Amino acid sequence: MSLTPSAMPDLGSPLPAFELPGTDGQSVSPASFHDSKALLVAFWCNHCPYVQHIRDSFAVFAREYQSRGLAIVAISANDVSMHPDDSPEMMRIEAERNGFPFPYLYDETQEVARAFRAACTPDFFLYDGQQHLVYRGQFDASRPGNSVPVSGVDLRKAVESVLNGQPVDNAQVPSIGCNIKWKPGNEPE
Repeated sequence: MSLTPSAMPDLGSPLPAFELPGTDGQSVSPASFHDSKALLVAFWCNHCPYVQHIRDSFAVFAREYQSRGLAIVAISANDVSMHPDDSPEMMRIEAERNGFPFPYLYDETQEVARAFRAACTPDFFLYDGQQHLVYRGQFDASRPGNSVPVSGVDLRKAVESVLNGQPVDNAQVPSIGCNIKWKPGNEPE
């Protein structure tokens, strides 16, 4: 298994445009969140051990912060011809089984992942109420096998800052996980 770090796009970047189908059949776009205090976009997939490692804690985190005004979406962009566990049907099962309280979207063309400069799963992008990037980093320092408890401390600090109208610390540690499984020819340059 190869590890890939987040590409860490520039802070202040605007939220890329997207419109993607969710596992519930509903289409989601940034306009769906125009009244939110903040928006978290998580690049995610079913089969990645790094995602599986934080999945339960992330669902708890999502329920806690959505009630406080944080909008959340998860996006899977993996090539399902090579990774059928990440297919839309398997995504639907995963979302239901784990009680995801957020839309789980499928980026079949991988254009959205490329627009975000997403590199790995999980990869987190937090936008403020004006939909500008304020955080792109890890959930926390826990990784499969490193004995660090899963807490979400890094992402929690960033979300707390945004929700309280405070600046987010620019010292951010890249997320690390499995690389996005790109279709031939879609790999980032």
